[in-house]
Amino acid sequence: MNLCSGRQRQVWWSQHNEHLNPPLTARRQLLSIGRVPAHLNPSIFVQPWSIPMSNPFRRLRSSLISAAPSRRIFLLGAAALAAGGSATASAGQDREAMRASLSEARRYYAATHDGPFVIEAVDLKKLRPAFYRQVVDYETKEAPGTVVVDTHSRFLYLTGKAGTALRYGVGIGREGFSWSGRGEILIKKIWPTWTPPAEMIRRQPELASYGSGMSPGPDNPLGARALYIYRGGVDTLYRLHGSSDVTSIGQAVSSGCVRLLQQDIIDLYERVPEHTPIVVL
Repeated sequence: MNLCSGRQRQVWWSQHNEHLNPPLTARRQLLSIGRVPAHLNPSIFVQPWSIPMSNPFRRLRSSLISAAPSRRIFLLGAAALAAGGSATASAGQDREAMRASLSEARRYYAATHDGPFVIEAVDLKKLRPAFYRQVVDYETKEAPGTVVVDTHSRFLYLTGKAGTALRYGVGIGREGFSWSGRGEILIKKIWPTWTPPAEMIRRQPELASYGSGMSPGPDNPLGARALYIYRGGVDTLYRLHGSSDVTSIGQAVSSGCVRLLQQDIIDLYERVPEHTPIVVL
């Protein structure tokens, strides 16, 4: 007799084991009062066809399913630990980089003697770390040795090789006084005399006393160095120059020129020769 189907097994069991398996109504009564007669095996209240058939593949699948969450939890935990370790390491590296950057900045922006003048140390508490002089990754189509002024981000880049550049923080011209385009640094001066243009004197008559030029020095608007921008052989009247006002770096406050900290303009002066191309974006 083929007993493959659950229904056939159920009929066969009922026919051959009625003396062991009370009718359904009787079983419900016994269960409802919580008593099972001694001569009846409690297991008969669980029908054999309701018990999963023994199958090694089914057992294996069940064990794998039950084990899967544990394995996933383990892997997720391991990943979380790895990520946490990586984040901790990254944070540590960032702190080390910041300490190294601050250490370099203190050296770059320390007080110094330059010719007959003393340049005071920069108060780094007033300068964002992003504006420290530093080598950065910088992709550009400009040839190495080109000065690129990004007026939007307030950075000046001296392009290098292999996608790098030396970056300086700058202050730029306020609205209505900015300049952009291509030119070249045709003239370089150390501790230059500053002579305000005639149109500036018209806007600010108090500058008339400097019509013949303001003597060099830390208070001179051009600072320790000035790089004169020409285009097509004509002076644009715009300069890259030094400033002692650290709070102006990153701001748009000048009359159009690009200002760097005194220590930075001295550094840039030494790196760029005359006829260096410049791009102001």
